[in-house]
This record gives sequence, C-alpha cells and structure tokens, in this order.
Amino acid sequence: MQNQDIKILLVDDEDDVLEFLSYNIRKEGYDVHTANNGVKGLQKAIELKPHLIILDVMMPEMDGIETCREIKQNQQLENTIVVFLTARGEDYSQIAGFDAGADDYVTKPVKPRLLVSRIKALLRRYRTEEDSGSKLDLGMMVIDKERYVVFLDGAEINLPRKEFELLLLLASKPNKVFSRDEIFSKVWGDNVIVGDRTIDVHIRKIREKLGINNIKTIKGVGYKYEP
Repeated sequence: MQNQDIKILLVDDEDDVLEFLSYNIRKEGYDVHTANNGVKGLQKAIELKPHLIILDVMMPEMDGIETCREIKQNQQLENTIVVFLTARGEDYSQIAGFDAGADDYVTKPVKPRLLVSRIKALLRRYRTEEDSGSKLDLGMMVIDKERYVVFLDGAEINLPRKEFELLLLLASKPNKVFSRDEIFSKVWGDNVIVGDRTIDVHIRKIREKLGINNIKTIKGVGYKYEP
C-alpha cells in the first residue's frame, strides 16, 4: 500500500491546528481529510473509512473520548487506528483515551517530524497484516497462525493455546495498547470467568519462554507489543 492510498482524518476544533497538521502530513503523500468537531468527524469517518484518525480530546458537541467510542463500536471502523492529540497530558486522560479504544496518544505541542514518525509506525500494522498471510513476520520472531507455532531466531517454540493467542493478539497490532477487558474478550471470550491475575500470569510465562522484552505493561490500562 502506497502513501497516497492511505486516508488520514484529522479532527480538531482549532483551524490553525488542522491547517498545520494537514500541510505536514500531506507532504508525506498521504490522503488527508479534516473535520472541526467530533460529530462531523464521526460522520466523515463513516463516509471515508480512513486508515488512521488523529483526534483532539477537547472539542465542542462531542468530545474526542466519546467520538472514539462511537468509532470503535462501528464494525466498519473497529480496525481504524485512532491517535489522540491534545494539550492535556494528565495520566487520567490518557487512561480514559486508551479505555475508549485509542491506539496512541500524542500531547500538544507536537513536532511535525515526531507526529509523522508516529503515524508511519502505526500504519506499519496494515502492511504487516496485508503481507503476513498465515504467518506474522516480526523479524526475529515469526508466528505461524495455522500451526500455532512460534519461531524465534529460527528455533521452534510451542506455547499453550491461550498463551499463543494472547501473543498473536498483541503482536498482530504492534504499538497498540490492548486494555485488559479487550484481551479477556478476544482471548477468553465474554462468557468465560477467569481470575483477575490470569492475563498477568500468561504474560509472565510468555516472556519467560521467549526471553524477549517486547511485551510492555501499560500501568492501569493493559499491554502492548513493541517491535
């Protein structure tokens, strides 16, 4: 997928911010669209189905947190990458953003090169998913989805089913923060009752068996896989 094929939607109630970000992101060849509030942003997201949305938190009519929730509840948009861009840097607002389904969080003011770099890193997941087929190639580690086998530097490692599914979930979207509730739902299912420490135990076992430190703990939120 080429940059010109990637649609990015910017949602912010400050026109100068939209103009500044649009200019710098378009320079990289991306197809950029804008909206100046959450309601319009949601409408454009449904219409355009962008690959990535950069969303301000504090906006009139519908704030970024609620807009993100609405986006993630739409089946056609559930895989869209959402990045919060806001002047609010408090931990509680970051946690609220991740709980709403955001994939990343950038505080204002942000340097254009840093934002573009973050966008490129987040968009790599699309290319990874397109090219991986039955195997997820992460460089030193390859996950064979059909055989339920992990290859680490060429060595074959067999994990129990739930550990494998948890690793695959995190690694399938590098740098995305998965909340504990989302992990429970996708790995164990909504109707299965497990203990509060179940995820932590499985993460610890995966780390020990693979000997890698790519799985990061996001305090108060969940986990993510960093390439």
